[in-house]
Amino acid sequence: MSASRLLSPLPDLIAQRGNADEYPENTLPALRSALDLGARHVAFDVQLTADRQPVLLNDANLKRMTGVDRNALELTLPQLLEFSVTEPERFQQKFTDIGVPTLVQAVSLLGTHPAVTAFVEIKRASLRVFGADVVVRKICEVLKPVVRQCVLVSRDLTAVHHVRQVSSYRVGWILSEYSNLSALKSEALVPDYLLCDQALLTETNAQLWRGPWRWAIHNVSSREAATQLAARGARLVATTAYRKVLREFKSAPP
Repeated sequence: MSASRLLSPLPDLIAQRGNADEYPENTLPALRSALDLGARHVAFDVQLTADRQPVLLNDANLKRMTGVDRNALELTLPQLLEFSVTEPERFQQKFTDIGVPTLVQAVSLLGTHPAVTAFVEIKRASLRVFGADVVVRKICEVLKPVVRQCVLVSRDLTAVHHVRQVSSYRVGWILSEYSNLSALKSEALVPDYLLCDQALLTETNAQLWRGPWRWAIHNVSSREAATQLAARGARLVATTAYRKVLREFKSAPP
């Protein structure tokens, strides 16, 4: 490794779906744990229920999170709140009293940490069912008390454009591929952030595309990987193993 890479500053850490290594992802305990550990950036996913209420969920199907094969987008909020979020494959029955959080609850938590930035992902499943206008409007309404803390992000480029058109929120586009076409689309969009899974990046030391945006790279699990990404131009890295990576960051030489 070159001297310049060794001297690259560490990027900022994003707690991806909260402290998801130790708690069911996208839940209030996961978010609280990350904030208690000092997280200045968090990321979580938002879907809409059948009665158009924004909730924190990655999968539209509840099987992975609750063990029950139901579609959250077909349930009303009162129906959804009857389910316990246990993430049974990872935690068995360690957690039995955690529910699906509403976006209102997440906003209340963020409001007590005004220095924290939240990357709020608008999920494609809800966009397909309810349409960008409804989904974006509902999410923007709920986030209004913490608008300055939030960045609305999505893999759906049309939804990101729509956020830009109807609101003053900062926006980010999550790349589905790291390609020349995506680079051209980024130059046309000029988002505040570009987000990309580490696995999509080419296996080179080439600099990430330069532009007015800030790069945030997902699914980073070590200080070494974070340092390498910083050398390529990443300003932020997101991890589900927040405590582990934070510990590695703190052990880094000055």
